[in-house]
Amino acid sequence: MKIHVYYIGKARDAFSNGLVAEYLKRTSRYLQCETREIQPGRFDLFGRHATAFKAFLDPAGKRMDSAQFTAMVAKAELEARDIVFLLGGADGLPEEWKPRADLLLSLSPMTFPHELARAMLAEQIYRAATGMRGHPYPR
Repeated sequence: MKIHVYYIGKARDAFSNGLVAEYLKRTSRYLQCETREIQPGRFDLFGRHATAFKAFLDPAGKRMDSAQFTAMVAKAELEARDIVFLLGGADGLPEEWKPRADLLLSLSPMTFPHELARAMLAEQIYRAATGMRGHPYPR
């Protein structure tokens, strides 16, 4: 299983970028994980990841606690299925992509800058990976 964290829009905030890099580096001890900026008109997410579980971040999406999030990641690992997380840019997600997601996921009912949301997602991925391996971090 591999986790792909894609985002639309430039990641300019050095602090947020540092947090994302640190959490994904830590996660790589347990799971393969990568992050990348994409441009919807130039990237075929659905062709490239046809069998992956696609979780798109959306304020109106399903809310999960950390245990539910970990269970979702563990299920994908058990099924040997990659996970694609997609964060929208300033204008959100492409409307035509939303219905094609396996899950619309909300990190919070509050609005956050997409760079901070990416850091929060990276931390939750790390929390899930350590919890699945019995590491004490998620306590």
